[in-house]
Amino acid sequence: MGRYTDSVCRQCRREGEKLFLKGDRCYSEKCAIERKPYVPGMHGQGRRQKASEYGLQLREKQKTKRIYGLMEKQFRNYFKKADRQKGVTGENLLRLLERRLDNVVYRLGFAASRKEARQLVNHGHFTLNGKKANIPSILVRVGDVIQVRESSKNSPKFQEIKEQAAYRTPPEWLTVDVENMAGTVLSYPSREQIDTPVSEQFIVELYSR
Repeated sequence: MGRYTDSVCRQCRREGEKLFLKGDRCYSEKCAIERKPYVPGMHGQGRRQKASEYGLQLREKQKTKRIYGLMEKQFRNYFKKADRQKGVTGENLLRLLERRLDNVVYRLGFAASRKEARQLVNHGHFTLNGKKANIPSILVRVGDVIQVRESSKNSPKFQEIKEQAAYRTPPEWLTVDVENMAGTVLSYPSREQIDTPVSEQFIVELYSR
């Protein structure tokens, strides 16, 4: 499966806003969009064209893909699944993306970014309901317990994560036990509980063309 290997800071600059793809760096003066608030490329500072309706829809899809770290095929499959479900397709899509294991690890405060969360999951540092889980795309369910493996808890990396997690507040649909480095899914997220800065209706309109 393909994956993006270029600088993620370019993605923020392309979308014209912080997507918080590099964790703490995004809150510092080193943030690329603070230093270069224009799209990347040789002629980036001169691009001021007004976007068409299609352009707005495309940018919203690209932004959402980048926030959650997905490739086009993965994202389209999530959309198809959301479209088959009852309810509002756009909200269903965001709810599915939020339920990804790597996103939940990030939301619980056990990683500084979704990219880091995906790497930690891939390396087998977490369990799901007591069983090793190393697939970032697993969709969690209500009642699921996500926990750092015992063999990983005492590592310097996770001791640092534990200290940082104590200062982070998870969304209302999750609860976290920082001391035991575990989290539980209380419910599926409602649209109001998802703070991802996207207009999902644009994505629905794009795929409905």
